[in-house]
Amino acid sequence: MGWASGHIARLKCGETVSFRPRGNSMAPRIESGQRCTVEPVDVATLRAGDIVLCKVHGTEYLHFVKAVQGARYQIGNNRGGINGWIGPSGIYGRLVRVDP
Repeated sequence: MGWASGHIARLKCGETVSFRPRGNSMAPRIESGQRCTVEPVDVATLRAGDIVLCKVHGTEYLHFVKAVQGARYQIGNNRGGINGWIGPSGIYGRLVRVDP
């Protein structure tokens, strides 16, 4: 179980979740400790630039969709890092709001 497992379970049930992730990989877009609200998403609507709660190679991230190729999504942070490619089953929700 990772830091977002409980949030992922709620998103899978159709709930919107809010949490305060820690870390600097998404700064300045999301600063460590800011309140993030994530809603369930139809992955067919995702575009490069969206921020998603996802799992890549077993690790949970709140990171950007960097590219879309058919039903594959490249995930990365705001520091130039790339986590990898995932399918739609690895994406659980889209960021809709960031608050202090």
